[in-house]
Amino acid sequence: MKTRRAWRETERQAARKEAAESGTRVSGVLAAGAGALRGRVGWALGSVLVLVLGLLGARMFAQSEERGTPPDTRARAYQDYDACLLTDERGIVSGAPAAPVWEGMQAASVDKRIRVTFVPVMGEQSVANARPFLNGLVQRDCEIVVASGAPQVSAAEAAVEKNPKVRFVTVAQEGGAGHDNLVRVAPGASLKSDITATLKRLVSEG
Repeated sequence: MKTRRAWRETERQAARKEAAESGTRVSGVLAAGAGALRGRVGWALGSVLVLVLGLLGARMFAQSEERGTPPDTRARAYQDYDACLLTDERGIVSGAPAAPVWEGMQAASVDKRIRVTFVPVMGEQSVANARPFLNGLVQRDCEIVVASGAPQVSAAEAAVEKNPKVRFVTVAQEGGAGHDNLVRVAPGASLKSDITATLKRLVSEG
């Protein structure tokens, strides 16, 4: 026969056991939650955090670069005007017949803010072979076409009448028929400065 004290002791032991089991279940749940957080969920949150920090860092770096980089003083604004040079296969290398012509065109470009380009005639140095290269410059809407070299000059002067809106400049001695849209510049020591002056005048005339 159980006494009241024994019954109460049994009840207290049962309560302690139940509390212990309950605590074990809660600890298990918390441990599982913590494990999940450290697992996939934690990895995802960490990835998001790294991404956000990376974007913020990139933005701050870009803003710093914008504030710290001075504007490029070499950049020039060109007007919509093109002067194109047709040369022999040597192009504009030092010592080539077209080299001083190109230097004169560059000087005019700096002063008048016009674009200058050159195209060498590759292959056979003949009028027939130079003609397609010349037509290409005309089709590119070059306002001024400069020709250096005998075949190039002949091809250019043959195209003068067919292209009245194009100004032609040929490196040649005076001779042949004159046209309003053709200027001949004589070769010689002053070729560079003569080309510069001729282009500047033509650009000013429009």
